[in-house]
Amino acid sequence: MFQNQRLEGLTHSRYTVENLQKIEHFLTEAKTFEFPKLHNGLFPAAMSLQPELSYTGYQNVWLRDNIHVAHMHFRIGNYEIVENCLRSLVKFYIKYEHRFIDCIAGKADPSDVMQRPHIRFDGVNLQELPEKWAHAQNDALGYLLWLLGRMIADQKMEATADVLQVVSHIIAFLSSVNYWQEEDCGHWEEAKKVEASSIGVVVAGLKIWQSIHPQLPAESGISLELMNTMIDHGQSALDQILPAECIQDDPEINRRYDAALLFLVYPLQVVSETMARQIVSDVTTRLQGDYGIKRYLGDSYWCADYKDKLAPEQRTTEFADDMSVRDALWKPDEEAQWCIFDSIISTIYGIWYSQTKNPDDLSQQIFYFHRALSQLTADDCPWGSLLGPESYFLEKGTFIPNDITPLLWTQANLRIALEQMKATASS
Repeated sequence: MFQNQRLEGLTHSRYTVENLQKIEHFLTEAKTFEFPKLHNGLFPAAMSLQPELSYTGYQNVWLRDNIHVAHMHFRIGNYEIVENCLRSLVKFYIKYEHRFIDCIAGKADPSDVMQRPHIRFDGVNLQELPEKWAHAQNDALGYLLWLLGRMIADQKMEATADVLQVVSHIIAFLSSVNYWQEEDCGHWEEAKKVEASSIGVVVAGLKIWQSIHPQLPAESGISLELMNTMIDHGQSALDQILPAECIQDDPEINRRYDAALLFLVYPLQVVSETMARQIVSDVTTRLQGDYGIKRYLGDSYWCADYKDKLAPEQRTTEFADDMSVRDALWKPDEEAQWCIFDSIISTIYGIWYSQTKNPDDLSQQIFYFHRALSQLTADDCPWGSLLGPESYFLEKGTFIPNDITPLLWTQANLRIALEQMKATASS
């Protein structure tokens, strides 16, 4: 179900490197793989020329989105872009390091989300935003640990004093809040719960710094023993929770299926292959739709006729404290279908195929690659042609791209899936 029919003629049942280079050239010319940066190297969550869409707030910087977009550049070898992004993130967290220090020392209450390190901020001026936001997102801090560690471990970036200072603050903060059992707002910035997708990201970040621990300054107080203990606690929690996202008894937060768990498979690769295949199977059998993949069952964000039911200032606001207004709009099978996941699934199957040479893995890699391509917008889309939306949602019975188009995270994941297809074709 290609939204843009011009792509259909470029697809094949099997690929050569030349086939894929044609797709890459076509999408590059269409600016699908354009990732506009701020002057300091940070990425806004979305780029749109339509001033009426500024209500979304997606012109701001999200830590998590920046790491995923930067990781795409890491994957294709654009290390200078990755370093510039990371160093600006480090600069922001140095500027507001009192958020870490005060929470660790007990001078600030981490249960007050505004007292925690901020995850969403004004990237142009490297300033915190005043409006209340669900900043209790341990996964986002874990992603920063992870990509900083990867760049330093691969000798693509120097572990300068400010970098090590931020890393030490993050680890100490995550230890102080007992991240392995703390309820946080997670990937989707919603009601707090103990969720595997947050715990797993932190474990992945800690494992990298465990391997390069000698680079951390002794005065930071971050010992190898502390990191080992934190990893053990996180792994134990994952062993209890997975393959679910949350196993707490409260039915409002208990969740068996959540597509955020895919990120533990890729790019983090922090679960076993057996668990990874279970997670992928869960997502594809329980959350997959015709246009994309639901974040989770019962997701009310951009549910059917969302724009008719909520005023602009309500649509992308912070809902973590009270989901009831938004959830009252939801009806079964009317969840938005997101466009960040099919590319990840294709990439995962491509990695498995490189290891197994199982033709079923190859078939699935191609299938999900085509699904990801099919989500790029039609030529008559009001936001533009061949762009990657955040999601498709139901408006008057028809699935259309939501207002957050293009989402840079969507397009970054597609670029990685293309890179993995090229690796498969070359093998």
